[in-house]
Amino acid sequence: MKILVAEDEPLLLKTIELKLKKEGYEVIITQDGKQALEHIRKENPDLVITDIMMPYASGMEIINFIRQKMEKKIAVIMLSGMEQEQVKMEAFDLGADDYITKPFSLNELAIRVKRLLR
Repeated sequence: MKILVAEDEPLLLKTIELKLKKEGYEVIITQDGKQALEHIRKENPDLVITDIMMPYASGMEIINFIRQKMEKKIAVIMLSGMEQEQVKMEAFDLGADDYITKPFSLNELAIRVKRLLR
């Protein structure tokens, strides 16, 4: 299974990458929304984990692109430091499958990934 992780915090990005690789997934990483969109087009991942606030394209724009332009059903987990209910509702309305508020446990992330990729 192929997972794309879009996160602009380098340390968190690397930590997530290492955890997911340890779990046996193929992982593609990117630090901005523009690169994420390019990789989604090229790589056609099974799951996208994206931060809401990123340079060049937001997580919301990424979800919208996936739901509007991609033929394959790609699961999406949204990461955010914001706990605002309105932001969560917008993400789910656009088609997010899950929403995790930072900080979070890497084990919890791994469990949610496994659940979505069944």
